[in-house]
Amino acid sequence: MASSTKADWPESGDLVLASVLRITDYGAYVSLDEYGKEGLLHVSEVSSGWVRNIRDFVREGQKVVLKVLRVNAEKGHIDLSLRRVSRRERREKVLSWKRERKAESLLRSVSEKLKIPPEEVYAKTATLIEEKFGGIYEGLEKAAREGPKPLIEAGLPQDLATTITEVAKEKIRLPLVKVKGTIELQCTKPKGAIHIRDALMSAQQIEKPKEVKIQIYVVATPKYAIEVLAEDYKEAERIIQQAAETAIKTITKTGGKGAFQRTK
Repeated sequence: MASSTKADWPESGDLVLASVLRITDYGAYVSLDEYGKEGLLHVSEVSSGWVRNIRDFVREGQKVVLKVLRVNAEKGHIDLSLRRVSRRERREKVLSWKRERKAESLLRSVSEKLKIPPEEVYAKTATLIEEKFGGIYEGLEKAAREGPKPLIEAGLPQDLATTITEVAKEKIRLPLVKVKGTIELQCTKPKGAIHIRDALMSAQQIEKPKEVKIQIYVVATPKYAIEVLAEDYKEAERIIQQAAETAIKTITKTGGKGAFQRTK
């Protein structure tokens, strides 16, 4: 399945993922994976320095991220550059490509579950999701995080949105978000240090989903940093508040006092 919104030809300035087909003295011919067309990486566009041997930079079968310099659809020519692609651009393009492949795989799973052709699933979902969320994977990730509602609001039928959400929740491992705060705990009673330690431990041991992580460490006594990793901000905010309240409640019972402040 190919993206319903992707043009037949790339445009100048586009980043493309390509497979090196064959190498000559004057450059490398590559296949543009997303377009099914060939292009030329001229030796002068391989590196900003002197290229003694082009095979020091690319080899047959290698996948590379290239920048489109010129496109002549009439002649079937696409000129490409390797030296004009930054590390950040390369990393982001590879990530984008991997997400596209993952999205296609997920939609195939949806078609198997609903017993309808993959092309039909794609036709009913791709454009709507891309227009709403900027990319199919981004929309599926949103559904995995928040349920079918965002997909329904994007215009998908409820039954299709529900099935997509089920598949997305099963197959997408959501990146964790982090929220931070500072707990200040003081106790001048006997064994005050032990009471503070117990209060911090009580914060770490609150009931929470297994994927949620709580980290607490000393900033400068009596201040302690608390970090919560969770799948979404609302969950993370709820957990950090609960953890802080638990620590403060625990230290207060021993005659101490505490305060909590969220940090960015």
